[in-house]
Amino acid sequence: MSDTIDRIRLSLVRVPLPVPVSDAKVLTGRQRPMTEVAVLLAEVGTAEGRTGLGFGYAKRAGGDGQFAHAREIAPVLLGTDPSDTGRRWTELAWAGATVGRSGLAAQAIAPLDIALWDLKARRAGLPLAKLLGAYRESVRCYNTSGGFLHEPVEAVCANASAALAAGIGGVKVKVGQPDTAADLRRVAVVREHLGAGVPLMVDANQQWDRPTARRMGRALEEFGLEWIEEPLDAYDTAGHAALAAALDTPVASGEMLAGAAEHAALIEYDAVDVVQPDAARIGGVTPFLTVATLAHHRHLRLAPHFAMEIHLHLAAAYPTEPWVEHFEWLEPLFAERIEIADGRMAVPTRPGLGLTPTDQARAWTVATAEFTA
Repeated sequence: MSDTIDRIRLSLVRVPLPVPVSDAKVLTGRQRPMTEVAVLLAEVGTAEGRTGLGFGYAKRAGGDGQFAHAREIAPVLLGTDPSDTGRRWTELAWAGATVGRSGLAAQAIAPLDIALWDLKARRAGLPLAKLLGAYRESVRCYNTSGGFLHEPVEAVCANASAALAAGIGGVKVKVGQPDTAADLRRVAVVREHLGAGVPLMVDANQQWDRPTARRMGRALEEFGLEWIEEPLDAYDTAGHAALAAALDTPVASGEMLAGAAEHAALIEYDAVDVVQPDAARIGGVTPFLTVATLAHHRHLRLAPHFAMEIHLHLAAAYPTEPWVEHFEWLEPLFAERIEIADGRMAVPTRPGLGLTPTDQARAWTVATAEFTA
């Protein structure tokens, strides 16, 4: 008889940020500064004593909702074989089908699905990347956490230098301010500081309309950017497609989409050059692999959003050279650290995701739910 799931623990953890963080959505009045990240940890155990760990997250809103929905659907896993990851994902989706298969519903599934994949890799004695079929032992990485708009450009330049000194290979800075001239000055200063050889990306966080995105895209061409990220509303597929066709600079998007089907539309209509799925937002590893297959079929570049602890493994299993985004925000939750050198993150050699929750993660936990067979 196959080993079966006999216990599940969900933990809602609130991770405080050192300082309030602002991107363009704050400067345009659409959101408040970010002060914390809500993380939903899922620990799935089996009758033979094995455990898998997964997590998802929410920024500004949604953490309580994810926890509540995960608590409703998690019991369907009890007594089932954790190796059947696709079947388990479908069961979780149907358990919450009345609220849909994207958005918060998918985000509540993600920690459980990721935990099942972590468990499967641990049982095999392999890092998740190796279980999936890795194409490389390390992945190019770039830093985002040092490039937010609450910091003056001098601080952004200092942060960029520190990131490069730490072995990170590229830098992304936030744009999308109401004053587009200020954006261009900011990018010009950072590019001059870095020099022409360092990969540089910009991220407008969906704050431009179509005419502004065209004008800014043309003005930014001179800086030799790796990509322009989220220049338009995340669901403006036609606008992204027209912009991508008009610019030499690659267009990137996808992080805000909350399901594999939404990414399929972005990919089908050639709306991006760089696709940016987020496993925690689209429902876990299972739908991420669907998106990655579609993206590779259309010869797109891959640069998963946030959650480097998960996406390092998934990016290593993408056929063409991807990027992984460096954020240190979640590091206090886990005992292990990712090795970074020469512009790349090394894929951990530990089984599964290679992560262990810390005492600090337990201390920041504000709610738990446990289920047993």
